[in-house]
Amino acid sequence: MSSVAYQVMWNRLISVVEEQAQALVRTAFSTSVREAGDLSAGVYNADGLMLAQAVTGTPGHVNAMADAVAHFIRRIGPDNITQGDVYITNDPWEGTGHLHDITVVTPSFHKGNHVGFFACTAHVVDIGGRGFGADAASVYEEGIYIPIMKFADRGRVDDTLVRILRGNVREPDQLIGDIYALATCNEIGQRRLAEMMDEFALTDLAGIGDFILENSRRATLERIAALPRETASGGMTIDGFDTPIDLRVKLTIAADHILCDFAGTSGLDKKGINVPLVYTKAYACYALKCAIAPEIPNNAASLAPFQVTAPVDSIVNAVHPAPVALRHIIGHMIPDTVFDALDKILPATVPAEGAGCLCNFQVSLRPTGANGRRAEVLTFNSGGAGARPGVDGLNATAFPSGVMTMPVEATEHTGPVIIWRKELRPDSGGAGQYRGGLGQYMEVGAAAGHECDFSAMFDRVDHPARGRQGGADGAPTTIAQDDGTAMRGKGKQFVPAGRRVILGFPGGAGYGPAVSRDPALVKRDLARGYISAKAAVQDYGMSEADVTAVLAAVAKGETT
Repeated sequence: MSSVAYQVMWNRLISVVEEQAQALVRTAFSTSVREAGDLSAGVYNADGLMLAQAVTGTPGHVNAMADAVAHFIRRIGPDNITQGDVYITNDPWEGTGHLHDITVVTPSFHKGNHVGFFACTAHVVDIGGRGFGADAASVYEEGIYIPIMKFADRGRVDDTLVRILRGNVREPDQLIGDIYALATCNEIGQRRLAEMMDEFALTDLAGIGDFILENSRRATLERIAALPRETASGGMTIDGFDTPIDLRVKLTIAADHILCDFAGTSGLDKKGINVPLVYTKAYACYALKCAIAPEIPNNAASLAPFQVTAPVDSIVNAVHPAPVALRHIIGHMIPDTVFDALDKILPATVPAEGAGCLCNFQVSLRPTGANGRRAEVLTFNSGGAGARPGVDGLNATAFPSGVMTMPVEATEHTGPVIIWRKELRPDSGGAGQYRGGLGQYMEVGAAAGHECDFSAMFDRVDHPARGRQGGADGAPTTIAQDDGTAMRGKGKQFVPAGRRVILGFPGGAGYGPAVSRDPALVKRDLARGYISAKAAVQDYGMSEADVTAVLAAVAKGETT
């Protein structure tokens, strides 16, 4: 078959898995999937190698899931794979890093022949245990564990498994609904693949699979070969739970691979912020792909040249039974750590540091009287992204996770919680020739007649995003109750009825010296409220007269 035909089929496969992902978004029960897009979807060949991933989703899921199908084949057994099967797990070390991610794998058959697999992952709001948070001391406390097993055997669902799961979680309808949504989206992918194979008269995926993998490997190796053969070290210090954490990486560019070695990184934490290596690998690979080969589609071959190592029992290579529920807090900082090293080899390529980890929190609500209802409400939020070489950072944008911020209406619909305030946070973006992206202000509380436990999942409280090439740091995270009661950046904390939690999400850092910023952009930021009059004068050297003129024009509606 011609390379043109194979290219058409490659694009078609990407469309197939994107429809697979969109089917999951439309049918999922949890707001983390429906509203935030915290999911992944992909198609694999019969050997378990990922051929294509959906555009919708997060790299922490899809890059980790790239390794997962091989574990399913090994655990289920090649001779035990039959048509109508559906497999499931939430194993943190053979899935995507923590128990709250359900991975479902479905073998794909065409005209009776096993041709490949579809896989998908979604974050579920509750998996039992202590609830979603960093408070556990081992993975056993963090929820119910589902080993790699059959959810459905030859089309028949394991009702015993369903009853066990329903009996161990706080939101059983949501969980089981999400599992069925995952299985359904794989079935959608299978239908579209069958249509494609009929259209192109394919009996298997061997030809198109070899074409995808060979071309992706060659293209990625060409990009790596064009880089200087250098080694550089990078690092950053972040809040941790009780004590700061040092992330360290040594980046080595060879002729046919790039090695990220995380030796020197802090050891395991006592609380659930540790990271299985599969998740560390996912975000280290993502950072390198973004900087070096962003337009090459993600698959097993394009990821293979990026190698990641870390000492066992370091915080980025936690092994069982370490607590790992909030592995994203550390994992989302991996790209900025890698960029710190890469900036020394490829200047003017990578952005300044951003908020890094998502600004998520979960609220466990319960009534204080006879009326009301219990609920678990998880909300996804973002700080600012770091400024890029030549472009300002994006406001309230989740990098590197790529998930969406959840609408206030969707959050309030899931339980008795009220979002009193949600708006951009002026002056939170670090000053620079290119300004860091803004964080957000948020004010949240339980509805009347309810109290709650607030599970904080924040970083950047004591260690804000650092500027690059002379840019200023972003603003730190702030958290307190509305009566001034201090709150921690991580952990479950009680909030009495009538109290609100006041949050300031961190801003991204600036890139380049602020004195080099285009004055027209300073005026624009002042007019839009991104910076205050004080910052315009102190950080950017704007004259008092110009500040007065801009604000007067805004008052008259003469500028935007």
